[in-house]
Amino acid sequence: MNLESTFANRLGNVETSAIRELFKLLAKPGIISFAGGFPDASMFDVEGIKDATTKALEATAGAVLQYGATEGYSPLRDGISRYMAGKGVTVTPDGLIVTTGSQQALDLIGKTMINEGDNVIVEAPTFLATIQCFRLYGANVIGAPIDDGGVIVDKLEALIAKHKPKLVYLIPSFGNPSGALVPLDRRKRILELAVKYQTLIVEDDPYGDLYFDESSTAAAPRSMFSMTSEVTGSIAWLAFAGSFSKVMSPGLRVGWLIAPPELLAKATMCKQFGDTHTSNLSQAVAANYLADGNGARMAANLAKVRKVYAARASTMAACLSTEFGDAIRFTAPQGGMFFWANLTGARGQSTDVAKLAKRAIENNVAFVPGAPFFAHDADMTALRLSFATANEDLIREGVARLGKAYRSL
Repeated sequence: MNLESTFANRLGNVETSAIRELFKLLAKPGIISFAGGFPDASMFDVEGIKDATTKALEATAGAVLQYGATEGYSPLRDGISRYMAGKGVTVTPDGLIVTTGSQQALDLIGKTMINEGDNVIVEAPTFLATIQCFRLYGANVIGAPIDDGGVIVDKLEALIAKHKPKLVYLIPSFGNPSGALVPLDRRKRILELAVKYQTLIVEDDPYGDLYFDESSTAAAPRSMFSMTSEVTGSIAWLAFAGSFSKVMSPGLRVGWLIAPPELLAKATMCKQFGDTHTSNLSQAVAANYLADGNGARMAANLAKVRKVYAARASTMAACLSTEFGDAIRFTAPQGGMFFWANLTGARGQSTDVAKLAKRAIENNVAFVPGAPFFAHDADMTALRLSFATANEDLIREGVARLGKAYRSL
């Protein structure tokens, strides 16, 4: 017997993230990376966060350096309540808990909801870490097909009726990896399915504030949570995971969970066992930053980020079309951080994304193959490209390198 033979059986359901493994290759000098899901660090409002930190330590040092309530730091819960009100969501501070990033919110849902063998439906493709998290708790993860408008509701309903899932997990606004934006009529139908089949819907919304065109229908897309008043009974079957990682700072590790009271109570209990509470200092910084100018400071920085990301996405779309022509298919995103694309095999050209990924690294550019984002039946022609961390010049050069790598296959 060795130590490995004594590990928990549930670890057999998961493996190391393919994306994290790819990052080991990115230390190569001169590489241009479209692989990460990170916000651009140069866009962080460092001065604003510094001011928020100083205020926390000067005004409330004793409280923010001490242990705190598992549910969260009260001024931040108040701030998140106001922040959500600006998105059309009415939630009291007692109706949410602060989590260590939205990833912890998903983990708490897994802990509280999933038994070994339970069915869980996700988008196909979806956030890789969610697949891994739910599988760790023994879930049978089932993928629901998507199109350019996100999850296809008729097919989702057929899967719900067939598999009777414990929950359905969705990223309706500029999803990772798809970049898709689910239209309002689909969102309403999803809420109707929740009530009809009495199935919990988990709405994950880390990217909803990263819309590009404030004059378009994509501007500030309404969350499903903001639409629950339109579907009687739906609020009892909806949980919402929010995060400041993409719009404030991922290093603060601040997210939140809104859920029906009985689920929120169980999640709070499980959080007690996990980390006692999210860092009070991080929570105080986030609270102060949210409150700066009654939200004006964060709004101003977000407007700048949206403009920069929109320009980068436009540049990437143009470059992909120039370099690949009909050898690639994609829908330009209306927000978020990602392109989801497929090699088409036009004119007999290669659709081998795994081979392209290797050749791309040799050409000093990186992306993430799409296969790991599927719970099953992976699309081997798919790839994810992030435009968030590369400026427009680097995007032009990186896509040129990618095109060269493709033509050399």
